[in-house]
Amino acid sequence: MAENLLSPGVLTRENDQSQITQGPQSAGAAILGPTVKGPVNIPTIVTSYSDYISKFGGNFRSGSGIHEYLTSISAYNYFQQGGDSLLVTRVVSGSFTAASSSLVENGVGSGSFVLETISEGAISNSGDDEGTGGSLTNGTQDNVRWEIPSVNIPNGTFNLVIRRGNDNANQKVILESWPNLSLDPNSNNYIEKVIGNQKDILISGAISTSGDYTVKSRFIRVKSVTNPTLDYFDNVGQAKTALTGSVPITGSGSFGGSTGNLAGVDGLVANDYTSSISLLANTDAFRFDVITVPGLNHNEDSAAVSLLVSVAEQRGDAIAIIDLVPETANIATAVSEASEIDSTYAAAYYPHVQVNSPNTGKLKFVPPSTVIPSVFANNDRIGAEWFAPAGFTRGGINVVQAKRKLSPSDRDTLYLGKVNPIGTFPGQGVVVYGQKTLTNTASALDRINVRRLLIELKSYIGQVGQTLVFENNTIATRNSFLAKVRPYMDSIQQRGGLFAYRVVMDDTNNTSDVIDRNQIVGQIFVQPARAAEFVILDFNVSPTGVTI
Repeated sequence: MAENLLSPGVLTRENDQSQITQGPQSAGAAILGPTVKGPVNIPTIVTSYSDYISKFGGNFRSGSGIHEYLTSISAYNYFQQGGDSLLVTRVVSGSFTAASSSLVENGVGSGSFVLETISEGAISNSGDDEGTGGSLTNGTQDNVRWEIPSVNIPNGTFNLVIRRGNDNANQKVILESWPNLSLDPNSNNYIEKVIGNQKDILISGAISTSGDYTVKSRFIRVKSVTNPTLDYFDNVGQAKTALTGSVPITGSGSFGGSTGNLAGVDGLVANDYTSSISLLANTDAFRFDVITVPGLNHNEDSAAVSLLVSVAEQRGDAIAIIDLVPETANIATAVSEASEIDSTYAAAYYPHVQVNSPNTGKLKFVPPSTVIPSVFANNDRIGAEWFAPAGFTRGGINVVQAKRKLSPSDRDTLYLGKVNPIGTFPGQGVVVYGQKTLTNTASALDRINVRRLLIELKSYIGQVGQTLVFENNTIATRNSFLAKVRPYMDSIQQRGGLFAYRVVMDDTNNTSDVIDRNQIVGQIFVQPARAAEFVILDFNVSPTGVTI
């Protein structure tokens, strides 16, 4: 992580003074992976599982069976356990394009405007011609169709509705309705202004935006207006005859022309993830505190997993939950893989767990990173970021079973190897029974709750620090900072996150030399609260007659 300020900004630094010497160790989550539909390589916020299904789909057909991606299973578990927002990046193999609408025909037979689906890939193609009962050839729950139910020629306006692709004329499923649209660019209800026409594309590691108007639809954008009705009315307020033919007629149609096929049941190869992982290093554009890529593991995809850990370190405000090994690997292999990673911004778990797929009803073993974000969400809901997301109070996992029933000896081997065990306990179910990060250094930051505490502190205090940029370095400015930070630190301490703290921003660290370099310096000293992981209970047996 960079430690120099080359342009105006805020640098939050931490000095780990808790290393143990040997002698006398709010945004929500971000997930990357294949999905049924949705924009490709464009991180998109979803706020509920139904919102996820609407934007990215649930199950898909492959061969003769119905399947579901790990991405969907992870999203379901995350929201089930209290997660409130999820940043989803759809990763694909090869190139994908959006589907366009059939031209909306007007009175003279030429096109008025063209719509385009936000979702990309062949699954967005809903068909060409309407069949019996107004159904579409390829209409499914994962694509859409359009309809213009009414037109007002004197006013030059029309209504547009977006329907689900697999409905029919007698059972319409209206997803969105856009009334009183106009093709006049000077009108407030101009179709591009109302629905939007912007498109985001990942180019050379950055998102490039084309178009003028933000897209307000969940399903479509306006690709082009081929026959605008500029200045639709004449000087006496009547519609110009030359323009009335550009207003679309009533009717309905489908979307087609999209290219790109779904990834297979087992997902993608590691190289497909590289550009999307790198994009999420941009802290100005994306906020989250946990990031995962279910489907990749360090044993088989070390370059991509290492890149994910590097992105978390570079950001300094998120922890990467990674998988070490494939489903059938043993404990020794998992520990060996963990030994190759040294970071306080990453954590790993073992073994795989079995879930009931929400969209297929099938039992499926999934890697730990699929469900661990839901454990973090539950921990934050009933506790706080600085509590350990482990144990019987906050570490329970809503799964059917673990792939392997770990013995106490197994848990010891894993924990000594920096791998957090997922244990099975009679009467308690499947429980996360560890909270180590993957660092090799014995310090407070070798525990997840301390790392997440520092992430929370740096996030809030960094935002307060933003208000100081370009302000004069005076006593009043420094006191303003302290007045915001100290009450916040008090609240963390009162809620069990800190044993003690001290915030310094005065003349002792803002000397004349510092001020002359256009800097303002603050120092935050913290003593994080530690989770009790080892409970020692001594039972002393005394003879009769001895006072206890």
